Amino acid sequence: MTQAKSGNTVKVHYTGTLDDGSQFDSSVGGEPLEVTLGGGQVIPGFEQGIEGMQVGETKQIHIPVAEAYGDCHEELIQTVDRDQLPEDVDLQVGMQFQVDGGEAPMILTVTEVTPESATLDGNHPMAGNNLNFELELVELVS
Repeated sequence: MTQAKSGNTVKVHYTGTLDDGSQFDSSVGGEPLEVTLGGGQVIPGFEQGIEGMQVGETKQIHIPVAEAYGDCHEELIQTVDRDQLPEDVDLQVGMQFQVDGGEAPMILTVTEVTPESATLDGNHPMAGNNLNFELELVELVS
């Protein structure tokens, strides 16, 4: 039977959990994720977990922080005065927006809002977490 390898496009169902068991994402019950292995569309540990699988196979993988989204960097968290932000935006915790990050756009997540200030986090929302996935290879497209 054919095994998934770099260069293959595959469809995979996944359920992602943190080490505490809380689920952060899943494709189960919806469309499977289609990804080309080696294409850099997902984090490397996720791709590596799929490589070698056969259609119909399921398995569990663990991706440590360093191979996922890295550590959380405190210097990417800033509290800014509300007058530095657009007045017409109703800031809510969890809201995300894109800003010019110099070399590449940066996504900021609002983590706290007070009448005077807002705390913005430039870390990836999954930074600082080990990730666990249950994978099922549904289809080997090519």
